[in-house]
Amino acid sequence: MRVVSLVPSLTEAIAATDPGRLAGVTDWCTHPADLTAARIGGTKNPDVAAVLALRPDLVLANEEENRAADIAALRTAGTEVLVTEIRTLDGAFAELARVLAACGRSRPRWLDEAEAAWAALPSPSAPRRAVVPVWRRPWMVLGRDTFAGDLLARLGVENVHADHAERYPRIPLDELNAAGADLVVLPDEPYRFTATDGPEAFPALPAALVDGRYLTWYGPSLVRAPAVLRAALRRTARAASGSRPPPTRSPAARTGRRTAR
Repeated sequence: MRVVSLVPSLTEAIAATDPGRLAGVTDWCTHPADLTAARIGGTKNPDVAAVLALRPDLVLANEEENRAADIAALRTAGTEVLVTEIRTLDGAFAELARVLAACGRSRPRWLDEAEAAWAALPSPSAPRRAVVPVWRRPWMVLGRDTFAGDLLARLGVENVHADHAERYPRIPLDELNAAGADLVVLPDEPYRFTATDGPEAFPALPAALVDGRYLTWYGPSLVRAPAVLRAALRRTARAASGSRPPPTRSPAARTGRRTAR
């Protein structure tokens, strides 16, 4: 079977399971680093003619990642396209199993390891409320019904815009800073937020800089994602607590004496 993947996450999943099946991948498919499959353009602008020239038995796509027009063009040309819909962690596990089965593969060990890693997470303590930008100029954030939002919720981070009518709403920066969040979570994709590009826009909030692959990709990265994301959030919590000055106490309190009032 010859497979063309239009989704970086699914490319990594196939490459980790049966790399010989990959005939074509997008320019954004960066994992694993040694991919040798033909490049067929971007996720939003694939070269449909180049995909068809590879004569794939199956094209893998995603309803959010890829355009409906490109999927329709491939199907009109007689190519089978499997379109995934992934908005939760459980949905990711189910869709990954479906994709691999469609590629003629049995369930791989890494998928079991990923499920086990997330199932082993301890129950979060007091939840933290976060603003989660995914773009700037204009500012866009995670809204309702997103895969990344579900992962954060399992790690004890509530998305303050989880009830927004849109999945990726555009919200002015002053409104984001007034949203009542405890922290801002800044992934390095799709927009590449860094220590010098992003945190300065939220001066009152501690910033958690996270690897976007572990927050937004569904595939073998899910095995390490719980540990990597928890570590990033813990670093932010420690930095925030360390920046607070110690409480001021009166001389009487410091010596253990109580004062009457």
